[in-house]
Amino acid sequence: MVSYLRFMAVFLAMVLVLACGSQPPAPAKTGEAPAEAGEAGKARPSNPGGPGKAIELKGDSQKGAELFRVNCMRCHNAEGKGGIANPGSEDGTVPALNPIDPTLYSKDSKEFAQNIDLFIEHGSTPAGKNPPLQMPAFGAQRMLTQQQIADVIAYCIGLNKK
Repeated sequence: MVSYLRFMAVFLAMVLVLACGSQPPAPAKTGEAPAEAGEAGKARPSNPGGPGKAIELKGDSQKGAELFRVNCMRCHNAEGKGGIANPGSEDGTVPALNPIDPTLYSKDSKEFAQNIDLFIEHGSTPAGKNPPLQMPAFGAQRMLTQQQIADVIAYCIGLNKK
C-alpha cells in the first residue's frame, strides 16, 4: 500500500504525460468514503517538495472536471475510475482516484487537498522496473496554474464525497 501511495504522487500530477501506479486501493463500499490512515502511512510522491499555493485557493469543481478530462483522464480513466495498464509498475496499473487511495483521503478538507496537491505539484514515478506512465509535475513544471490545480483538487475531492 505504501508503494501505491508513492505512485499516487505520480497519479495526481496529471496531464499530458501519464500517471502513476502501485497497489490499487481497496474498493470503498457503495456510499462510504475511503478509510483514513495515520500520517506515517500516507502516500507521498516520489519527487520531493511541499504543497503549492493551490491549497490556499478556492477550487471550482466544474472547471476541474474539464481540466481532468483534458489532462488526467487518459491515465486515470473517466471519473478517475482507474484500470489503465502501466505494465512496468509494481501492480501494473495507474492508481484510481475514485475511490482514491485510503491513505490520501481525509475528512479534513484542507488535509485532503494537501495530500492531492503534493502529487499534482511534484509528480511521481511509480515503483517498478520501468513503468512507462509517470505522474507529471504539473505545478513544478508550470503545466497548470495554481488556480487550475485548485480546480482539479476540488474535482477529485468531489469524486470521493460520500
